[in-house]
Amino acid sequence: MKRRDGVRNGHTCRPTSVPFLLETLPRPNITALPGSIVPPGDPVMILCQGPAEAEAYVISKVSSPEPSDEEKQLLPKKSNTLSIAEMTPPWAGLYHCSYHSGERRSQFSDFLQLVMTGAYEKPSLSSMTGTVVASGENVKLRCFSTLKFDAFILMKKEGGHPIHKRSSNSQDGGHQAVFLLNQVSSTQAGTYRCYGVFSRYPYVWSHPSDRLQLQVREAPDDPHPTKPRPSPGE
Repeated sequence: MKRRDGVRNGHTCRPTSVPFLLETLPRPNITALPGSIVPPGDPVMILCQGPAEAEAYVISKVSSPEPSDEEKQLLPKKSNTLSIAEMTPPWAGLYHCSYHSGERRSQFSDFLQLVMTGAYEKPSLSSMTGTVVASGENVKLRCFSTLKFDAFILMKKEGGHPIHKRSSNSQDGGHQAVFLLNQVSSTQAGTYRCYGVFSRYPYVWSHPSDRLQLQVREAPDDPHPTKPRPSPGE
């Protein structure tokens, strides 16, 4: 006869080991220093930042362009940094991290895209609507290359993150993508560059194009403002 008090056939039933409890701690932040877009051969450090209660960190590289359960755990230790002495294509990819505290494990951080540039010759970047435009106008920027890139990525220097990605199409003996900036304002003025990328290696980019400086003029005030009518008795 089986007993239900934890004893069976004279042996005490021991509970199985308790797995890490997920999503009971706040998610950490993951960043790359000095930045996540790295020329070949340059050093870069991935930093996972959790609270003071964190006892051990794990920084993981996702094995495919899209997030999946299959990961390569790189750092199961107390240190919350992963230092890369020289950037090479195998290091480029998608990363996230978590930390442990006792039997609790945090949620995963957001994903970090670590990109290596300089793998292919640079494309060219030009404005089809001029580099000095009035506020409120639409601007078309063209990224072009004789290489058959699958896509082009446009970046604004001040932001440090891709702002547009467009599939390429054949044009003028090469491949191009046209980026439309709708109703620009002064916040979109600045320095732009573009990169070429192949879909098979989404985190390995070309050299950046030459810089394109976009200037946005504010609309002038009305030179003939309507004068207010005098009130009666004036």
